[in-house]
Amino acid sequence: MRSVRLCLLVNMAAPIDLELKKAFSELQVKMIDTQQKVKLADLQIDQLTRVQKHAKLTHAEIGVLPDNTRLYEGVGRMFILQSKEEINNQLTDKQKTADEKIKELEQKKVYLERSVKEAEDNIREMLLSRRAQ
Repeated sequence: MRSVRLCLLVNMAAPIDLELKKAFSELQVKMIDTQQKVKLADLQIDQLTRVQKHAKLTHAEIGVLPDNTRLYEGVGRMFILQSKEEINNQLTDKQKTADEKIKELEQKKVYLERSVKEAEDNIREMLLSRRAQ
């Protein structure tokens, strides 16, 4: 009689163990994917920060020139003669765009990190409920 109960308990535990193994493997895949996305977001943020710094430095250099100064801007393989005001406007636009993208990427990183934490918490709850049985 006792061996029958043990067999029933073992048979009941097997699906739960398979479910836990599946959940762990899904969590590992999700964590690796999320880590890669976070690293990519970090790289993009670094690149956008460099764009901002470059725009600020260029803006500072142009700022000391007289207002009627015309400057050459490199566009692809060509150089285009533009006014100081046009270049300043372009630099300001670059900085605003970079700021917006950085904010979006930071929010995306927070979301990704939170989703992994929630998945870990779910697995932890499954383990605790498994141990309680």
